[in-house]
Amino acid sequence: MAFDLEYARQVINAEAKGVAKMAELVDKTFADAAELIYNCKGAVIVTGIGKAGIVGRKISATLASTGTPSHFLHPAEAVHGDLGRLRKGDIVLALSYGGETDEIIRLINIVKQLEVKLIAITASSDSRLAAHSDIVLCMGQLDEACPFGVAPSVSTTCMLAIGDALALTVMKVRKFSIEDYARFHPAGSLGPKLITVEQSMLFKAGEKLPLAKITDTVKQLLEKNSEIKRHGAVMIVDAGGKLAGIITDADLRRLMAKDGAKFFDYAVKDIMTPNCKRIRASALAAEAMAIFHKHRIDDLPVVDEQDKPIGLIDVQDIVAIKIVG
Repeated sequence: MAFDLEYARQVINAEAKGVAKMAELVDKTFADAAELIYNCKGAVIVTGIGKAGIVGRKISATLASTGTPSHFLHPAEAVHGDLGRLRKGDIVLALSYGGETDEIIRLINIVKQLEVKLIAITASSDSRLAAHSDIVLCMGQLDEACPFGVAPSVSTTCMLAIGDALALTVMKVRKFSIEDYARFHPAGSLGPKLITVEQSMLFKAGEKLPLAKITDTVKQLLEKNSEIKRHGAVMIVDAGGKLAGIITDADLRRLMAKDGAKFFDYAVKDIMTPNCKRIRASALAAEAMAIFHKHRIDDLPVVDEQDKPIGLIDVQDIVAIKIVG
């Protein structure tokens, strides 16, 4: 079987050329669309049918995973009950190359009745969809890459590029961080690599932490922390509640082996590791793993902006979520 590889290259080049042309759409109208999405109080409802609908599902998924609530609404199902998904405060993003698709046009009256803003991605500024939309992102006429010039290819690729540009532009304005992204992607190979310290640390907000004051004795340290769940270290705080050091189980075992019962009377400040390593809750768990490896430690205090302990992360917590590998 001989395939026309030169034609395959032409398809890719045609789609690349079409996408490059879409950069011309990035103007005030595009900015208005992005602002409308950014200020949306509800959800961005993406709709389209056929190949445009498939692209719409992907755009909706990208919006949702980057901080903009979004759902896909099938235009045919919409008039059979799914219009209940649409609420005041939502925005509709409609995809239709010709702008005359019956199923899309039927939605316009409902959208207007609910006073929902409508953004259209279409090729025809003279279409009924464009005429009744609040904002129109007009791609202009495009030549499809298929041999007959009819199968959606260049047009759908361009729609996708515009949708991605809108979603990611809004994402940037939201200052959506990689930690935010991780919260929306907890599964799969990407999720574990992006999990934060806060998500993986042993102790959670509101739980009693393994703490002792710098003025305590070892006996007082043990009494204060006797009922706290599994932990391999106790964090030492100064009079202001800031992290001053750490004492690990291994430290206590070595001290007991060396001095016996006398170790109960030692002052915490004399046996702790001062200026110990620490990490913020917003940091990636992968950063904690790097500290564990570099400094050959097993426990890492988690502190807030005032350097006060808010958690403790153990190397086994990181291994359990498969950060490495």
